[in-house]
Amino acid sequence: MPAIVNWLLRLLPTNPICMRLVQGGSRRLRHLYIRAGYLGILMAVLLLLMLGGSNANTFSQLATNGAKAFEYISYLQLGLICLLTPVFMAGAIAQEANPKTWDILLTTPLNNLQIVLGNLFGRLFFILALLFSTLPLFVAIQYFGGVPGEAIFMSYLIAGASAILVGAIAVTLSVTRTAGRRAVFIFYITVVMYLFVTYFIDAQFLRRSIAMGVYETTALTPLNPFLVIEVLLRSNTYAPHNFAGVEAFWLTKLWLGNPIVTFTWLCLSLSAILIAFSTLRLRVIGARTGTTSWLRRAFKLGAKGTGERPARKVSHNPVAWRESVARGATVQAVITRWGFAALGLLIAIIVITLFHAGLMGTVSKSAPAAVLKATADNFRVTLWVILSAEIVIIALTALNTSATAVSREREDGSLDIMLTTPIQPGPYLAGKLQGLIQFLLPMLCVPIGTMLLAALYVIGGGFGNHLATDAPMSVGATPITLPIVLPEGVIALALVLVPFIAFCVMVGLQWSIKSRGTIGSVIAAGGLVIAVSGVIGMCGAFAGRNGMGVLGAVLNAFNPINLVIAIVSPTTIMPDALNTGTGVAGTASSGGARVALMIGAALAAGVYVAIVYGMHTNMVRTFHMTVRRLAGQK
Repeated sequence: MPAIVNWLLRLLPTNPICMRLVQGGSRRLRHLYIRAGYLGILMAVLLLLMLGGSNANTFSQLATNGAKAFEYISYLQLGLICLLTPVFMAGAIAQEANPKTWDILLTTPLNNLQIVLGNLFGRLFFILALLFSTLPLFVAIQYFGGVPGEAIFMSYLIAGASAILVGAIAVTLSVTRTAGRRAVFIFYITVVMYLFVTYFIDAQFLRRSIAMGVYETTALTPLNPFLVIEVLLRSNTYAPHNFAGVEAFWLTKLWLGNPIVTFTWLCLSLSAILIAFSTLRLRVIGARTGTTSWLRRAFKLGAKGTGERPARKVSHNPVAWRESVARGATVQAVITRWGFAALGLLIAIIVITLFHAGLMGTVSKSAPAAVLKATADNFRVTLWVILSAEIVIIALTALNTSATAVSREREDGSLDIMLTTPIQPGPYLAGKLQGLIQFLLPMLCVPIGTMLLAALYVIGGGFGNHLATDAPMSVGATPITLPIVLPEGVIALALVLVPFIAFCVMVGLQWSIKSRGTIGSVIAAGGLVIAVSGVIGMCGAFAGRNGMGVLGAVLNAFNPINLVIAIVSPTTIMPDALNTGTGVAGTASSGGARVALMIGAALAAGVYVAIVYGMHTNMVRTFHMTVRRLAGQK
């Protein structure tokens, strides 16, 4: 075989790193269960959406349901790709360096490009396999009509391009930083914030209406995959610019007139640039040694593990103290947690102030009802987007910290020492749960505090702003007047959010105990929580909009993000619950829906607490067998 052909084949098809990762992952039962579970969940959700509604027995209704199901599943798949790809890519090079095999890898005949491409596509294979496993489902929808084949393949192109770009960035971060796990964790938090912020800015400030209910794409559209897929699936309400007969620069025509092609080329071009940079930078990681970081030097802390410090008082459970205090004793942890809390509350104050001052739209009583409704909707959308982003960040942080709580100790050898102490599995696991919740408390206070500020604003009568207590809304064609946020919602959010985060922590701890390394535990825990919360959220939204009345309000309380939307904009996610009664002069009544929402929050809190208790009991029973079997293994 010619040398050039052999060289090209070893870049990907016969790349030993890629083959090892693909073959190793394909033989693991856990990966098989994840793939089967992922496909099974999507099949169940698709069937539920296809058969939803009262007229699903007609072909026209099946075609309509198929189009809606395709839209919902496409958004869900894209979100999973953006969240799961950084987690799967976390071990791209950090896993090679952690077991001290990096020096050996650099001495092999593999060149830099082969190492980078092997790690990138070997680990990206699992994500792409999950993505394209649903292709037969969407092809089957075409038998009912309503979904063009081109839209199916374009949605996969958008998701695939997003995965390649996210994977390339993750590999670049791993190449440029020895602390690959921390770098990638920060990265996927940044991914979530980037998606939320760019979508919010586009939807609230940049879109320009060209007709009733139709908006044009903006400069941010090709930079956010969710905006791009909205152009694909909702082109009748979010349309590209029409440059027919208009002179414009070619880049402007491409950027605003064809955002799908622009996004695809951007992803592939940036991925190629990052791969080239990683190839040139690769060998530098082997030469880096442990030094004092600039942040520790700025605070005059010196290198880790050196110097003296005052004695610390440990609580009755040393494990809880270690997780809550020692974990957050670094400068980075203090700045991150308290900075997040301060920034979140500052944003809440700014948003409420802007609404009160009329900078989100007019609040004058003499303004038409449609104008007042638009002002209230601007505030509601802004508030629930901010709260949703905060909840997602807290959940991801809880999963990352808990999923590495035990596996990290196994990797550094401290778990072997822990097993020789008199501490029992029950206090050990309870201490982990208690300590991690205490560690996350400053972050948990942000969404609850934001909702509390909004509730106090409503209870205070808006301090002269009538729109705070009497914001016009509509349930279909029926008018309804509600507060700008439901003030009792702060109690419901506090009831649900803390047990839900405790559930995330217990899922992370369970996989941390079962997994040999931190990467595997983070992947498994994140995938499970995303799948469970995603299905619950979709079922709650479906129930709230499809004739299930107050049951929809109860189900929406089981997902914190659905609950936030129900508190801030109840007509969006549970209109049927608001239609269960009528008020004065033919207006809808919200009393039953609000009571059902509070009952649902109490039920959700009880269910999550029961699940946490059951998981703790089961983990205590199997702790010795599982942990001692894996003790000492990397």
